[in-house]
Amino acid sequence: MEQQDEEEDGTVYTLEEALTSVGIGPALRSQWALSPTQESLMTTVVFGGMLIGAILWGFITDTYGRRKGLLSISIVTAVSAALSAFSPNYNLLLAVRMMVGFGVGGRSVYASWFLEFVPSHNRGMWSIINSGFWTIGSILEALLALMIMPRLGWRWLLALSSIPSFAALLLFVFTVESPRYLCAVGRTRDACDVLRKIAVVNKTQLPPGKLVSSQLTEELLSPGKNKISSGFSSLVVLLSPTLRRNTLLIWVVYFGNSFSYYGIILLTSLFSSGRCQHSPIALHMNDDQSLYTNVLINSLAEIPGILLPAILVEKVGRKFTMAFMYALYFLFLLPLLEPQLPALTTALLFGARTFILGSFSVVALYSREIYPTFIRSTGTGVAYSMGRIGAMISPVVAVQMVRGCHQMAAIISFEAVIVLSAASVMLFSLETKGRELMDTLVV
Repeated sequence: MEQQDEEEDGTVYTLEEALTSVGIGPALRSQWALSPTQESLMTTVVFGGMLIGAILWGFITDTYGRRKGLLSISIVTAVSAALSAFSPNYNLLLAVRMMVGFGVGGRSVYASWFLEFVPSHNRGMWSIINSGFWTIGSILEALLALMIMPRLGWRWLLALSSIPSFAALLLFVFTVESPRYLCAVGRTRDACDVLRKIAVVNKTQLPPGKLVSSQLTEELLSPGKNKISSGFSSLVVLLSPTLRRNTLLIWVVYFGNSFSYYGIILLTSLFSSGRCQHSPIALHMNDDQSLYTNVLINSLAEIPGILLPAILVEKVGRKFTMAFMYALYFLFLLPLLEPQLPALTTALLFGARTFILGSFSVVALYSREIYPTFIRSTGTGVAYSMGRIGAMISPVVAVQMVRGCHQMAAIISFEAVIVLSAASVMLFSLETKGRELMDTLVV
């Protein structure tokens, strides 16, 4: 497809999405007398919903369009998030939180939609900056928890956290369909209309000539095709000889990143709460105020985790930036094989979270650049779901091992996973820095 890419305002990630970073598990454990397994399940069901949602939203938006998918995601997330605050018991809360995860699983669609508007020369920088809204949400959620939890409790926290999801519905009127997607399904006239509107907003003009789309893509996803079969055929394309190697490696990296990222969040919470009573690594902060304060401090670590890769990806490339972030994460986590002083423990977790978030942002960018438009949402959605598997396993390692005072075993597990992720990155077949987005599958 030949077109002039124009920059468009990015999407936002809701506070509800960042809620698992703070966690309502400790409050529910006290109120409903939950076991450690039940507490861990509160996080696991959210990630289970994300796993299912990531795949299905990818199919939906590749088949029916980005804009329709974004509206559906906003509705599901907003409604289920609000219902969470009124759950009368543990089982119903689990079910509703899983639906929240299902809606949040569509976050990869937002990023893919945004990516399709940004020119290639600064696509990496702006995509990573756009992902920083996750960090902003984490920080705001921690601040909200500091104010709400001691005074009003977890129900008010959930209710207030759902407000941005409803705001996203109001802002939907400003959302336009991706011109790349429109061309991919043969709707070039509609694509031209969208591009003209963008040109007016940016006070520029479209280049002369006729906008054309790829015949190959039209054949794969033409409007007359059966919608269900086109979704499954997209999944088959991900494992075609041309894409198979990178697809499998991306799945490994997403698994490792999610396992490590949420592991750091959970370790921060566990160490802050002093869960292992026999280990001096515990920071002995047993009140909610101290717990949320420590989470807030570590959430601030994600700010340099966004800024550093945003600079590096356009200078040294995607692969080197990811490998560099993994190496620093490994080094920061290494001293925690043995118990450390509270201040040093916090500093090490701060650094580890900085670099794992940085690598997460870059691999998310890379996965969207490696796939052609007609399967971009499906490809990143399936990869995102593989990450949810890692996120679901992470609580088992972090919570069970740390509470069982098996600190060294937990840290070794996280280090081993990150080494596997780094090796996978080095095996990627392409560097996407400065490369135009593909709209077709080049055989």
